[in-house]
Order: sequence, then structure tokens, then C-alpha cells
Amino acid sequence: MKKIDLNIEDKNRLIQMAWQDRTTFEGIQKEFNLSENQVKNLMRELISSQAYKRWRKRVQGRATKHEKKVDFKPIRFKGPW
Repeated sequence: MKKIDLNIEDKNRLIQMAWQDRTTFEGIQKEFNLSENQVKNLMRELISSQAYKRWRKRVQGRATKHEKKVDFKPIRFKGPW
């Protein structure tokens, strides 16, 4: 697998976007050019194993993490940062 090179600010932003319910995996892909599986693998590396388990439990089956399953269409990547 190709090594993904992100600076510390991008890693922090990726973690924030992944934890946000309203930010879809497609939005993350547009911002960072990463697939859903790549995001999962990076999250596994970047956060603790316990936090990763909580995150996976949270996003698994959550309709808001996939654009095709949400009623609204997010138009920007605005977050609390």
C-alpha cells in the first residue's frame, strides 16, 4: 500500500473531520484524496486503539457519513477549527 504523507495540521484536520457526524467520507476524499478504507487505516495509526474502536462503533452504519444516504448535501468543509 502507498504511504500517505500528511503534515501534522492535515492529520489533525483529518481526525476532526472523521469524528464529525456531518462530514461524509466523500467530503474527506475531496479534501484529502483518500478513500474510506485509507481514512480507516490512517485513523487506526493516528489515534489510540480504544479511541479507534469507539470511532468505528460510532461511524459504522451511520447514514450521515455517506453522501448517498443523507437528505442534505454538504457544500463546504467548515468545522470548528
